[in-house]
Amino acid sequence: MRRSALPNMCGVRSLHMSSHVKGSDPIGDTGDVRLSDADLSRIVRLVYERSGIALHSGKRALVLARLQKRLRVGGFSSFRDYLAYVGRDTSGAEITALLDAIATNHTSFFREPQHFDFLRSTVVPALAKGPIRIWSAACSSGEEPVTIGITLLDALDSQHHARIRILASDLSTKALAAASAGVYRMERVAGIPLDVLRRHFERGLGAQTGQARVAAHVRRLIEYRRINFLEASDLGERFEVIFCRNVMIYFDRDVQQRVVSLLERHLAPGGYLFISHSESLNGTTHGLRWVAPAIYQRLTA
Repeated sequence: MRRSALPNMCGVRSLHMSSHVKGSDPIGDTGDVRLSDADLSRIVRLVYERSGIALHSGKRALVLARLQKRLRVGGFSSFRDYLAYVGRDTSGAEITALLDAIATNHTSFFREPQHFDFLRSTVVPALAKGPIRIWSAACSSGEEPVTIGITLLDALDSQHHARIRILASDLSTKALAAASAGVYRMERVAGIPLDVLRRHFERGLGAQTGQARVAAHVRRLIEYRRINFLEASDLGERFEVIFCRNVMIYFDRDVQQRVVSLLERHLAPGGYLFISHSESLNGTTHGLRWVAPAIYQRLTA
């Protein structure tokens, strides 16, 4: 992608995606802070109870790598002390930070492109009038809702663009902060067709060289909100389309059922649910019908 392919991007602050602390060394099981089996079990239980994410004892290295920064920031000398603090923190800020650290956020623009082809060719033509409400239910750092917005903008005539509303949610406040900024390194957008980049992204200059920002006409379509599937019950609206991809693979069967029921309740009659091609609704109870690989539709009756 040539730098001249995108219009200038002015006044965009640099977005650092790495969570590494400058000048710090990783804490390992052989270092001065150890993760006991008892503390690991407490973390696994706490993460499951508060997020539904099913870790297991084999995730010791992941837990150490993800939580080492929290111990340093708080000055804790042991996981036991840290967990005691999490339990005392009535504000809920530290459990949110813990879940932020544990949650896996991996995505890309136009991931599983067949879904966006189906959205463009099958879903959009059926939405002849009224609002087009879409929920990106695990938006991570924002690539999915941005791709949805671009797909809709390019599929609809300009007089229909005002109908588009995208709710993008995630468990992680860190991911949501990155998503709402809408700034990405150039290598993250390298796979997007050049004509799409020209229409929907801005190029960074000066201190922002090497970055691209989602254009304002795309960003204004998207509302970012923190939503925990285990705490949500009724968002007060229904959606024509819900994307919830690469999420249920982290849940056990009980939590999968809760999440599927939540998503189904929030689908408008005839609405579509997109899950990942690596996931399945087999084993869950629902009133959705399979229409294409990893795509389900709520029955109108």
